[in-house]
Amino acid sequence: MLGEHINAEDISGVSLAQNAGQDEGIQVAGFYSAECVGADGQVKWTDTINNLVVTVGKNDLLDKYFTGTTYTAAWYMGLVDNASFSTYAAGDTLASHGGWLEFLLYTGPNRTTVGWNAASSGAKDSTTTAFNVNGAGSVLGALLCTTQTKNTASDGGSGILYSAGTFTGGARTVASGDVINVTYTASV
Repeated sequence: MLGEHINAEDISGVSLAQNAGQDEGIQVAGFYSAECVGADGQVKWTDTINNLVVTVGKNDLLDKYFTGTTYTAAWYMGLVDNASFSTYAAGDTLASHGGWLEFLLYTGPNRTTVGWNAASSGAKDSTTTAFNVNGAGSVLGALLCTTQTKNTASDGGSGILYSAGTFTGGARTVASGDVINVTYTASV
């Protein structure tokens, strides 16, 4: 006698793939563009600075944007001296920046006031800031902050340091009568 056996088997499976979340980030960056014009009206040099936006600057940006209600910005630009330079650090503040000094050989007791153009395509440019040099020296870079009075000591000063950086071409020699024109571009 012949017998047939059938083993019935039913298999089913489900697979579901899903992106667990959106990954979106923001990077705060900026750069300075500088030009030095000699007393004779001729351009002596041009350079750029890819700067470090320090931690207190990033925190200030976030605090003002997300919780500020009647915030009015006042921004000032200064220059970095080549003398005794060692480094910038994310933890630098106006009150404490042990790796660098401010360049003080430009007219007036104050840093220069920064004006701003309207933001476009995720970037905001400053108007040109002019430093009228009144002595010979070596400028290494620039800084952006919220306090007008220049530091006359290596450290000290109130206000928020937003960023600082060094020229890509290194230290630049300046002489009395030179004008250093600087702009800053912030981007996110």
